[in-house]
Amino acid sequence: MASVIEKCQVAPPTGSRGELTLPLTYFDILWLGFHPIRRILFYKLPISKNSFVQTIIPSLKNSLSLALKHYLPLAGNVVRPHNSSGYPELRYVTGDSVSVTFSETDMNFDYLVGNHPRIAKDFYPFVPQLAEPKDAPGVQLAPVLAIQVTLFPHHGISICFINHHVAGDGASIVAFIRAWASLNKFGGDDQQFLANEFIPFYDRPVVKDPHGLGDLIWGEKKKHKLEMRDIIIVTPPDSLVRGTFIIRRDDIQKLKNLILSKRPSLAHVTSFTVTCCYVWTCLIKSEDVIGEKIIDENVMEFFGCAVDCRARYDPPLPSSYFGNCIMGYMAKIRHADLVGNEGFTIAVESIGETIYKRNKDKEYMLTGEWLKEVVAADKHRLLSIAGSPKFDLYTADFGWGRPEKSEFISLDSDDGLSMSLGKSKDSNGDLEIGLSLPKMFIPNSDNQLNL
Repeated sequence: MASVIEKCQVAPPTGSRGELTLPLTYFDILWLGFHPIRRILFYKLPISKNSFVQTIIPSLKNSLSLALKHYLPLAGNVVRPHNSSGYPELRYVTGDSVSVTFSETDMNFDYLVGNHPRIAKDFYPFVPQLAEPKDAPGVQLAPVLAIQVTLFPHHGISICFINHHVAGDGASIVAFIRAWASLNKFGGDDQQFLANEFIPFYDRPVVKDPHGLGDLIWGEKKKHKLEMRDIIIVTPPDSLVRGTFIIRRDDIQKLKNLILSKRPSLAHVTSFTVTCCYVWTCLIKSEDVIGEKIIDENVMEFFGCAVDCRARYDPPLPSSYFGNCIMGYMAKIRHADLVGNEGFTIAVESIGETIYKRNKDKEYMLTGEWLKEVVAADKHRLLSIAGSPKFDLYTADFGWGRPEKSEFISLDSDDGLSMSLGKSKDSNGDLEIGLSLPKMFIPNSDNQLNL
């Protein structure tokens, strides 16, 4: 359990821009009604409660306020109109703020930051909950972000972020986290220590929508009752466990060499592709081992990943564009083919060709054909990917060194199968895989994916 030391609201500093309103693009509207995203970072920091209260808390409040000066939408609300003629938006006005909880716990820090199987519900005392939406004239206002900072006395600190996906994709939220960390580390001088990559770009008209996808998606959303509340699994079952697995650079290269020896002309053989396919085939084959054999071997298995579209526009959007700018790539393979002897090879071929083909098709993004494929996928037979090796949260140094562990808590919330994928903390080129599955799926091993 965690006991609250202080709960407060942190706002941008006095003199910040008084108001900022961002209409939602079709990339944003897609996420209305989706469960909030939860990330947690653990830092080794052997300090006392007294030091935490007197030093860490004031510093974090000050630097967070300065970070919000640049990331105003995160202090604001998702605005959902009650009437059918309105359009949703992100809105910040003076007085808006972020809920921040500071707490302490006697939970075993080393247990939580390990790679071994850990009971999923053990993380939830350190996860904040978004405030309930409030009604205003003609609209519902849902806070975008909440944060909880927890002290493990004489061991470390965790910082957990929860945000509505509507506000921004991984690139946007990770940039905010790294900006806050940089400001805290260097004493809050935002002019000197915020690199250009951390200054968000808010110009929404640069996201072209020639086919009117935003109106079409919003029209479909309005047909259903949208819940903006934070629907959280407060106590996941004891049978749900989290495991972290490291796949080493040398083993990734072995997988690439294996594929190229069988498919020498395959155009897209990357670390991402071979790693995801290795995990995918292992998970599907494990169903047979635990007695969940698929009766119909012709059933289709689906693989979905998000792709950053910023560079795919003409002209390209700035990498610092704040908001959602991702689309889904979907591959599907017959179950019998995936569990067969050539399953891994077939998976890499299918996903590699899908990525290679879609990367060259700019109209595929603009027409929304990708969305049709995502909607058509059987969510119960889908492996989706959370996170990306491009977003390195292990560089988020608040002045306490690199995080000891990063966990994607949202894996507990997803339908079907989901895995997180990111850079490894300890070695350049290694990848870190996170899974949240029933105990029978998670092996008791050293959690190294050695080949």
